[in-house]
Amino acid sequence: MAPSAYLKLYSSGVLRERADEALRVLHHCQLCPRKCNVNRLEDKVGLCQTGSMALVASYGPHFGEEAPLVGVNGSGTIFFAGCNLLCCFCQNADISHSVAHASTVAPQQLAEIMLELQHTGCHNINLVTPSHIVPQFLQALLLAVDQGLTLPIVYNTSGYDTVETLQLLDGIIDIYMPDIKFWNAETATRYAKAPDYPKIVRKAVREMYRQVGNLVVDEQGQAVRGLLVRHLLMPGLDEETNAILKFLADSVSLDTYINIMDQYHPSGNANQYPELMRSLATDARATACQYARSLGLHRIDERDLAGLLQRIASLQQ
Repeated sequence: MAPSAYLKLYSSGVLRERADEALRVLHHCQLCPRKCNVNRLEDKVGLCQTGSMALVASYGPHFGEEAPLVGVNGSGTIFFAGCNLLCCFCQNADISHSVAHASTVAPQQLAEIMLELQHTGCHNINLVTPSHIVPQFLQALLLAVDQGLTLPIVYNTSGYDTVETLQLLDGIIDIYMPDIKFWNAETATRYAKAPDYPKIVRKAVREMYRQVGNLVVDEQGQAVRGLLVRHLLMPGLDEETNAILKFLADSVSLDTYINIMDQYHPSGNANQYPELMRSLATDARATACQYARSLGLHRIDERDLAGLLQRIASLQQ
């Protein structure tokens, strides 16, 4: 596997410069599109409920991610508490909408978590919901690299990221994994109180692609660099799905690796929205995949349940 991109920036001193620059943003936090403008270095909090230190809900090898991330030993996921988007139907609402049960971690502790995941044999460090803790991550990465971290970094995000923050990560993140959720401002307003989400996510995904290009996998089928896009199918939003797929085909790349996900079920506060209390049509994913292929998108993630169960069983032996 090729060395992770951030190792070069660490050697040149650029990684430290980026970490310091990101930390300064927390004085009047405008790290994400919410622009709460609070001094998080003094532990004032905005929408994400996170002050000067990251909040970790859980971490460990994860086998439910896409096959190029999971490999044999799993993706080294770190689930950060808090969120800057707060979708009403969030399936992780217990940790993203609340930080009550999360652990506050200093940079050295976060570095130790990453090193533990590497020692366990994970194939990457998978930052889940990291948009609001970029400075904290960069501070920890400096320490982790100094102590031997070499794994690729996965930025697993809702896509509600500013281009300015993403530019701080240029040359640091190996694999970007945004979930493009909504296409219309009205939908984003209703379900996430984020009318600018569609505009923001389109800019963000194009910037991610500019930095890392299409997903590259090695001889073992393991992702090493590039863009992997997720899209969660939702009841009644077929036209938005089609628009998102067309955007990827026309404005990003026909070689975009995309996971069209059909695991939606009413969660969080979805019960406040009658239209979200429905199940997906049984052929929803097949229909979306067919449309994607008609546009020329051909790298569509195929779930390998048998392979997943086999990998889990082998680890339990």
